[in-house]
Amino acid sequence: MRTVLVGQPPVEFENLLGRRRALGQDLFDEVWEGEYHVVPAPHGRHGQVEYELVAILRPLAARAGLRGSGPCNIGGPDNYRVPDQAYFLADAQPHTFYASAEIVVEIVSPGDESRMKYDFYFRAGVKEVVIVDPQLQSVEWFTRGDSGFTAAKGSELLGLSADELRTQIAWPR
Repeated sequence: MRTVLVGQPPVEFENLLGRRRALGQDLFDEVWEGEYHVVPAPHGRHGQVEYELVAILRPLAARAGLRGSGPCNIGGPDNYRVPDQAYFLADAQPHTFYASAEIVVEIVSPGDESRMKYDFYFRAGVKEVVIVDPQLQSVEWFTRGDSGFTAAKGSELLGLSADELRTQIAWPR
């Protein structure tokens, strides 16, 4: 279900956002060109796959001179997306908002907007996007082309194929 509020949000909506912030429920919320996207907590499979990905990708990222992060803001205060994981050059300093990342990882939950973020990530200068779907037990890798992301067999930065990553994940049942 998609809900759109046109115009100035009512006080009740602002109160809802305030409660979400106070309870830490806004971790995955995003702003898309000034539109606030309230994102529900992901499916339980999501966290299990994220845990697997950290164990697999962390040593590869370190060898490639990259530092990993969990959910973070890519973009600026009025236009940002929150990937499930991001990998930055090792000397990148932590910020509230990162302009870009070398790699972003999106773990699909039912009804999420992962695939709708490609254009934003491309404009931000992200080099690789990984889409991991726990329900389908699939991994898709995309690299920068001239005008957008193109499907790739795997990561040039990490030296890992999508198939290799898929087989290394202990998928939740």
